[in-house]
Amino acid sequence: MTRLAPLLFAFAVAASSAPGQTAPPANAPPIAFEVASIKPSPPMDPARFLSNQAHVGVHIDGARVDIGSTPLRDLIAAAYGVKPFQVSGPSWLSGAMFDIEAKLPDGATRDRVPEMLQALLADRFKMTMHRENKEHSEFNLVVAKGGPKLKEADPEPEPAAAAGEPANSRELTSDTPEGRVRLRIGRDGSFTRSGPGVEMRGFMANGMLHIEATRTTMKAFAEVLSQIAGATVVDQTELKGSYQLTLDFSMEEMIALARANGMMAAMGGGRGPVPAPGQDPASAASDPSGPSIAAIVQRYGLKLVSQKTAVDYIVIDHIEKTPTEN
Repeated sequence: MTRLAPLLFAFAVAASSAPGQTAPPANAPPIAFEVASIKPSPPMDPARFLSNQAHVGVHIDGARVDIGSTPLRDLIAAAYGVKPFQVSGPSWLSGAMFDIEAKLPDGATRDRVPEMLQALLADRFKMTMHRENKEHSEFNLVVAKGGPKLKEADPEPEPAAAAGEPANSRELTSDTPEGRVRLRIGRDGSFTRSGPGVEMRGFMANGMLHIEATRTTMKAFAEVLSQIAGATVVDQTELKGSYQLTLDFSMEEMIALARANGMMAAMGGGRGPVPAPGQDPASAASDPSGPSIAAIVQRYGLKLVSQKTAVDYIVIDHIEKTPTEN
């Protein structure tokens, strides 16, 4: 695999996240998994993934919950229905990854999984926390003066096979709050990804990562930008169609973006500038050594407008690095 493959792998898998939180039924009693096994997962390794040895993704099948290779920070975020940047705690939270297999109690539904994750974190990691309301920078994706410069997607989506699946690839599916994400990664580092509102493929050419979205809504595009930048991007374009887009990143840009997102720790490399407690990662995403997300959207007649907003943070008061035994 080339030097870019591990980074490409991390960007592709970043979209797989634990289930989001929905409000529990009124006056619902506390709930916990009937049984849960927690094991540390190894650093993300493309070779292990492609040889079918990696345990990656989120699946809820009936009463069985299977979460693989998920950073502790992301588990906390999923448990409390926030974004990872809203979790304020030790920097090692982004690099501590775990595999969790759990069973729902009789009669429990999947929408109560976040509550059960809260109970798991308190019981097994001895986590205590409190909430704080803090100012946060986010970006609105809007149409620039002169109007959008977007090409509409074909009326009918092409079958995945016709778009060209990566050779010798492995498939991963992951359940997210919006629906199921399907990901295929080839041994050469190329990938295809399909999910709610987006169909895309990525590959390396001339030392660059090239990403083609053959079909994406603006809401899905804003979410992709959020994942790339490590900062919240909200769709305010009011564009309702599906469009074709391309993104290109150099090796240096990918490393800068990975560091802004804390991905280096997840890949077992340098920790990178993981946000300190309460620090807004938008500043890291705007690092001049990295690519300009503003330039990416400008070519499509769009722009990003920064604004300050009050956001609830989950502030970790105490958490153990090692969970209690199964």
